[in-house]
Amino acid sequence: MQLNSAFQDPHLCRALLQRLETALNGRSMRFMEVCGTHTVAIFQSGLRSLLPASVTHLSGPGCPVCVTHDAEVAAFLDLAGRDKVIVATFGDLLRVPGPDGRSLKHAQAQGARVEIVYSALDALALARNNPGDLVVFLGIGFETTAPTVAATLLTARQKKIENFCVLSLHKLVPPALRALLDDASCAVEAFLLPGHVSTVLGLAPYAFLADEYHMPGVVGGFEPADILLALCIMAEQLRDRAPAVINAYPRAVSDTGNARARALMEQFFTPSDALWRGLGRIPRSGLALRPEYADLDALIRLDLRLPETRPLPGCRCGQVLKGQLRPPQCPLFGKKCTPATPVGPCMVSTEGSCAAYFKYGEH
Repeated sequence: MQLNSAFQDPHLCRALLQRLETALNGRSMRFMEVCGTHTVAIFQSGLRSLLPASVTHLSGPGCPVCVTHDAEVAAFLDLAGRDKVIVATFGDLLRVPGPDGRSLKHAQAQGARVEIVYSALDALALARNNPGDLVVFLGIGFETTAPTVAATLLTARQKKIENFCVLSLHKLVPPALRALLDDASCAVEAFLLPGHVSTVLGLAPYAFLADEYHMPGVVGGFEPADILLALCIMAEQLRDRAPAVINAYPRAVSDTGNARARALMEQFFTPSDALWRGLGRIPRSGLALRPEYADLDALIRLDLRLPETRPLPGCRCGQVLKGQLRPPQCPLFGKKCTPATPVGPCMVSTEGSCAAYFKYGEH
C-alpha cells in the first residue's frame, strides 16, 4: 500500500507534469496506450483532465474482449448450441453481441450450458465435476493469459482429464502494433506499452518500433506517476529525435521478461494468423495449439470453424480500437449503446474505452 501511494503522490505528479510541459515546449503529442488496464487507470485517476491540451490520448487494441472478432463470437454461439458441451468463459465475454445481436447471455437464457469461470483452472475443475460432458474453455487474452492456459493444459494432460479442451483465440500484442503502424491513416506518435504483457515478453519483441518505425515505446505501470513518467520519456524522445523502447516500470517488468512463462507458452502454442476486430486478419498474431495437442484443441476436436460474418450494424468499435475515433464521436455512444444495452464489445468490457468514457469521461 505504501509503494502504491508513493506513485500517487500529488507533489511527484505535479513535478512530472511540469517535466512533461518542459519536454513538449508547446509541441503536440499523440500517444496510444495498448492495455485495457491503462485505459481504466488513465480515466479513473483523472489524468486526462490534467494532461496539457497539446497531448492527445488514444486507446488502442489492448482490451482482450474488445478485439474479439465477430466471427469468433459466432463460434462461441455455435459451441453453446451443441449437445453435451459446457462453455466455460470469463464474465465479460458473456454479453458481447454476435453478428445477429445474440450473445452467450442470450444462449444461456435459452438453455445453453454456459458457465462463468475466473481462470482456466476453474474450467478444468468444471470438467472434472462433469465427466459426461465436454468442457470448452474460451481462451482469449494476450501474452499474460496464454501461459496460465498452457499450465492448465499441462495439468489436464498430466491428470488425464479427457473431457476438457480450449478454443485458443489468444492474441499477440507486437504484431498488432505493426499492423497499426502499417496503416496509412495511423496518426500515433508514441506507444504506452502494456505493463502486464511486458512482464512476460520483456523489451525485445517491441524493438521494431524504434528500429523500423522510429517510434518511441515506453513500458509503463498503472499508477498516476507511472503513466506520467512514461509520457515524459515519450515527449523527451520526440523532442530529441531519439526514439527507443524503454522500460519505465522496472519494479514489475524485467527487460528480459519471464523466460519460464514464455517457454510454457511455446510448449503448447505456435504463432498463427488471427482475426482482430477493426484490424482484420493479422499474420502470426494469434496462438494455435500445436498439432501434438490436437485432443485439447476445440477447433479440431469439434470440427469448429470461424464463419464469415458481417460487422455489427452501426458499431464503431473497430475505428475506436485503431485510434481513428473517440468513443463519444460514435453516433450510438450513450444513446443506443450503453453499458446496460451494449451494441459493441468496447462498451461491454470493464477495460473497454467506450465503457471508460461512459463511466469517467465525456458522457
